[in-house]
Amino acid sequence: MPDALPGGFAAPLLRQPAQAGLGEAAAGWLLAAPAALALFALLLGPSLMLLALSFTDWELGADGLRWIGLGNYAELLEDDSFLAALRNTLLYVAVVMPASIGLGLGVALLVEGGTRLRAAFRAIYFLPVVSLLVAMATAWQFLLHPTIGPVNRLLGLFGITPVNWLGSSDWVLPSLCAIGVWENLGYVVVLFMAGLIAIPAELYAAAEVDGARSGWARFRLVTWPLLGPTTLFVVTITAIRCLRVFDTVAALTKGGPNKASEVLLHVMYKEGFTYFRIGYSAAITAVFLAVVLALMLLQTRILDRRVHYA
Repeated sequence: MPDALPGGFAAPLLRQPAQAGLGEAAAGWLLAAPAALALFALLLGPSLMLLALSFTDWELGADGLRWIGLGNYAELLEDDSFLAALRNTLLYVAVVMPASIGLGLGVALLVEGGTRLRAAFRAIYFLPVVSLLVAMATAWQFLLHPTIGPVNRLLGLFGITPVNWLGSSDWVLPSLCAIGVWENLGYVVVLFMAGLIAIPAELYAAAEVDGARSGWARFRLVTWPLLGPTTLFVVTITAIRCLRVFDTVAALTKGGPNKASEVLLHVMYKEGFTYFRIGYSAAITAVFLAVVLALMLLQTRILDRRVHYA
């Protein structure tokens, strides 16, 4: 019998600590179950299936498949198209990512430092992000045309010989890098402008009182440290966007000439949906995901230690 309280009321039985812990754990698993199932169905499950397919020789439409172990990965090491695509993709990232971030930060500082037409400039710079790249590729194809393109016509005014921007093995990758910077610039500008708006104006006033009177001093002591979280996010997102370059290559060059513009996602697409080698395409995708993961871990380890979180 529970002990009686004054007034004739019975004291409630205390729940056992072990039973309470089990009940909370069960409730937690029940609440997390929908999200966990969605994560497995949309991300982990397909990734595991992709990894399993990369160890087979399955071809689209074939009656069966055969387990070949590391055969696809061994073939990758001898595949000139894959090696060229890997090299071009890494070069593309090495050029486009820092150029987009550096120019984006500079443009964001210029736009945010002004007092008029901020909204108009934001819309102008963000326009490439919301535009359909396949459609914009037509415009770039005209701009870079070797004979009637405005770029070569402008260079001709200065006596420079016309360049076959998209048809030359020496110029096709730099041309795609320039298009990539144009594509990513607006996205980076908007993100940096959001970070600049979040910095309190009082900090600039305090820095000026402490002797930071030049614009460079205020940027070095206030703006850049407080942009740390934004910079980490921008670097991560821009790297991913550069690694998955596909649209401009598929629309403008098809990986040519002489594989000079071949990239990983384009090779993966051709192997899977042109030659129907799903197992081999899965191996390329697994390598692509490994490159993305390695790059993200490297960036996080290097940058996260220098980020100042308010």
